[in-house]
Amino acid sequence: MVMQVQEAARSIPVLAETDVLVVGSGPGGLAAAISAAREGVPTMLVDRYGCFGGAISQVGVESIAWYRHEGTVDVEGIGIEFERRAAQMGGTSEEPQSKSVALNAEMFKCLADKMVQESGVRPLLHCLAVGALVEDGAIRGVITESKSGRQAILAKRVVDATGDADIAYRASAPCRKTPKDEMLDVTVIFSCSGVNKERFLQFVKKNPTTYNDWGKNWKMETTGKEDDLFSPYLEEPFDQARRDGTIPEGITGISGTWSTLTDTGEATYLNMVHILNCDGSDVWDLTQGEIEGRRQTLMAIRALRRYVPGFEKAMLRNFGMTLGVRDTRKIIGRYNLTEHDVRNQVRFEDSIGIFPEFLDGYGVLALPTTGKYFQIPYGALVPQGIDNLLVAGRCIAGDKLSHAAVRSMMCCTVTGQAAGVAAAVSVKDDVSSQQVAVKRVQAALVGQGVRIF
Repeated sequence: MVMQVQEAARSIPVLAETDVLVVGSGPGGLAAAISAAREGVPTMLVDRYGCFGGAISQVGVESIAWYRHEGTVDVEGIGIEFERRAAQMGGTSEEPQSKSVALNAEMFKCLADKMVQESGVRPLLHCLAVGALVEDGAIRGVITESKSGRQAILAKRVVDATGDADIAYRASAPCRKTPKDEMLDVTVIFSCSGVNKERFLQFVKKNPTTYNDWGKNWKMETTGKEDDLFSPYLEEPFDQARRDGTIPEGITGISGTWSTLTDTGEATYLNMVHILNCDGSDVWDLTQGEIEGRRQTLMAIRALRRYVPGFEKAMLRNFGMTLGVRDTRKIIGRYNLTEHDVRNQVRFEDSIGIFPEFLDGYGVLALPTTGKYFQIPYGALVPQGIDNLLVAGRCIAGDKLSHAAVRSMMCCTVTGQAAGVAAAVSVKDDVSSQQVAVKRVQAALVGQGVRIF
């Protein structure tokens, strides 16, 4: 039985008013806010942490486009601008498995600040959106909690870029969740100092790994074309650690990839600790995931020190600010993407961008090396039942396997830019987000450098 208490009705102050409000500042939310502001509409960006950037700056994920290989037909738009601007700031390094760059997660915080300020977006950090204000079937703002107390932000249009469809869910828009035992794992990203870069790279050269190696401990379906491509993947050292008891046999989620290695001995992105059966929209699961993830990270470092040349003197440098969550709520949209759509180059009249045929999740890996891509329809950003609310990022509408594509951070920039532009165009045209002319949105997106078809 769930106990309940009654909360007394009360009036709360209005913190701010804006035309477009974006909640959540990961790649999707950051793209949405900047793109809306570039359309000349007053825009506000709210995030619960102390920096913008989401999985990049808050979790520490460097590889925004590691799918990019020879033959990839890639996105165009603000995601590419993120990479280019980061490189200009000296905030990138070579990405070891692809034709992309690795983003410096700390420098990206500064880049996000700069791009937000340049575009005229009104920033608000350390502010958590906890409720939706809905009148006559349309959203008109959100309720927030912060050090300043419980307040409201009023907006003509709201973009939910929380990753977990928090605003859509609280506005009673229909949503779905993958069953917990089928959810993608959550990750504790960590970094190490004291790494001998030259010695480690010599070890990698003598012991090359490919994407086919992912299938040794993880059940993995590929298209075959990925199998012989190099992957910066470590598994055997952790298997050795399980055999000698350094890692208990029952802990199977320790293995994974590395990325940037600095000349000063830092391995800044170690994606090697995976926690299963963790629902990132459940506060108890999040708590357990953080604690267990840190515990397993220390096991992983002990294994690295013992079995990986170059890591003999490695020490924990830092954890990401929060867990890397891949899979929670998704809206039920005006259109729901399908596995068939993302595997078969499906085209849509209301396309708001393209994404390569890249699948990574639920035991499936497909890398876009043959030029195939699919279009993303505007309808997948539009929740049912609530007007003037758009959704961007990994919680757009679709089935299980389509999520393995659209959850990619670069794809999140595509849906984010579209949501921001659509919100701005609908405000300027004085029509709702459900009724906005898609051709007007498409023209504005093309004007911002987005490839639609």
